[in-house]
Amino acid sequence: MKKQKTMLLAAKGFILLSALSLLSVSVMAFFSPQAVMDLVQVKLENTDAYSSIRGVYGGVGMTLVISLIYLMLKEPRKGLAFLMLLWGFYAFSRTITIFAEGSLGAFGTQWLVIEAAFFLIAGTLFMLTGKNEASKTDLQVKLSV
Repeated sequence: MKKQKTMLLAAKGFILLSALSLLSVSVMAFFSPQAVMDLVQVKLENTDAYSSIRGVYGGVGMTLVISLIYLMLKEPRKGLAFLMLLWGFYAFSRTITIFAEGSLGAFGTQWLVIEAAFFLIAGTLFMLTGKNEASKTDLQVKLSV
């Protein structure tokens, strides 16, 4: 029982950490799209570029944050599955870049490591909470028979 609570708390903590990391970029994008692009040395040169960064990093990012908070509160295991996809595809996208365009700079390399680690953390927590959920379901079935 204590292990279940610990795994659930770890899952919720990880979902919150992920949501906060996305929130920081989202807020930055709303207030200063150029600051987001400065991280990768790209200059925004027209209002459509500013609008696109606000929309993708700000608007989509905020949608992800709200979704993660909901999942953390209502369906933490589904939140972990979502984060496996999110962090896994971020890392996969950077890996494609390595093969298509060449090695990443310091920023891309640092984030590839972080995203791969977050993918593994989400996957591990997903598997560990799944064992707990399966045990709970088995117990409920046995009690109802």
